[in-house]
Amino acid sequence: MPHYLDDAQREEIKRLRASFTGRTEWPTWLLLIGVFAGWPTLLVASRQLGVWPTTLLMVPMLVLWMSAQHEVLHGHPTRSLRLNKVLGYAPFAVWYPYTLYRDTHMQHHCDEDLTVPGRDPESRYLSQLEWKQTGMLMRALRWLDKTPPGRLVFGVPLALSSLIVGETRRLLRGERQAWAMWSTHGGLLVLMFLFIEHYAAISALHYVIFCSVPALAVSMIRSYYEHRPGEQPQERTVINEASWPWAWLFLNLNLHLVHHDLPGLSWYHMPVVYRARREEWLARSGGFLVAGYAELFRRHSFNPIDSPQHPYV
Repeated sequence: MPHYLDDAQREEIKRLRASFTGRTEWPTWLLLIGVFAGWPTLLVASRQLGVWPTTLLMVPMLVLWMSAQHEVLHGHPTRSLRLNKVLGYAPFAVWYPYTLYRDTHMQHHCDEDLTVPGRDPESRYLSQLEWKQTGMLMRALRWLDKTPPGRLVFGVPLALSSLIVGETRRLLRGERQAWAMWSTHGGLLVLMFLFIEHYAAISALHYVIFCSVPALAVSMIRSYYEHRPGEQPQERTVINEASWPWAWLFLNLNLHLVHHDLPGLSWYHMPVVYRARREEWLARSGGFLVAGYAELFRRHSFNPIDSPQHPYV
């Protein structure tokens, strides 16, 4: 359910949605068309560009694609769940099937459960019991994950190991939905890798290691300090006043409290809605403000931002 600051904001958002841009969602359509056209074009052109220039261009494209998938699962650019699923299903980023991402992310949007281990599927915190059962090496990795450089290096292995363990359990339990989802995703990955091997100067293995993994690592910088434990749900979600190119790559999800309060608000409307009532948003967040991702690197590259152990659970 959306949370409006007041009735005046509700009416303003209605006007935004009734505008030509809001009705047609042309920015999101343009974004999707750009990725769908740019991805194969870049791979075909890689024989002229070379392996590493292609890699450097592919990584931000995949980051942008993951942000676009997030927009799609929140009901853009159409109101059809089936059509949006088709639009967001391409496995360009490799690791997470669209259906899995959609279902776990919508569960994450239960704000009462934000950051709570075992209830928020996107929580990076461990419960006190889990922490007691965790070995020294894993504790060290969890502490490193609480620094931006550590998140870049260890965030992907930690996330993928959790993904593999959780989804293997579902498959071994014989969950039909999991088998159907992974079979579809796996089949599409095979087709994608065949395309890469046939048309591109890079190999499928190079694409996985040097394109998809770095892209996932960059996207994890957004979620590095997206949420914090707090007594009030609205004070658990950050407002990060990031500038270009981060705000563009993340489709303004750095304004994360705005997104959680208004999950149906399009990415291109979020800055407008935020700037119109900035002080009220900051008050609602309990002052949970970050002045850009550079600030996080500057202040916490050698100083973990908080504990990997949840303080309340």
